[in-house]
Amino acid sequence: MLKYAIIFALISLVAGALGFSGVAAGAAGIAKVLFVLFLVIAVVFVVLAVLGIGAARKALK
Repeated sequence: MLKYAIIFALISLVAGALGFSGVAAGAAGIAKVLFVLFLVIAVVFVVLAVLGIGAARKALK
């Protein structure tokens, strides 16, 4: 998910540099949403691992 956020951020930068402000704004919005979603999922997995719950603990070992 972080990979897609970075890709959309790069698309936004290139579109903005070429003058496509609408495309740049849309891509930047998508990148923000994906990055926030990535952060939420990462925090959930870290909390589950700290609590020692199932697969999350195994994934972080």
